[in-house]
Amino acid sequence: MAKKSKNPFQEYIDKLPAPLKNRYFLLLVAFFAWMIFIDKHNFLVQWRLQSTLNQLEVDKTYYEDKIKEAIQTRYDLQINKEKFARERYFMKRGNEDVFIIDKNQLAE
Repeated sequence: MAKKSKNPFQEYIDKLPAPLKNRYFLLLVAFFAWMIFIDKHNFLVQWRLQSTLNQLEVDKTYYEDKIKEAIQTRYDLQINKEKFARERYFMKRGNEDVFIIDKNQLAE
């Protein structure tokens, strides 16, 4: 005679694979699910923070280049103010004509 069990789901539990019956395995799965989806510092938050950090590093290099450009421009202004004003702002003397040649249009 077959022994009747008190748990009505025992039949289904017996059909489960062995790892799913192990309480330590289930605890480990629950822990990883908690850490990946529910925790304050979950995987998605960490991924967004890393992408923000990468974008900030790109911005930092861009602004460092702009700072170097500004320093070079300031240096050029201090060395030769007239040349800087003529080339940058197209200034001229009263009896002069200024011709502006666009290098981009010459290439086309």
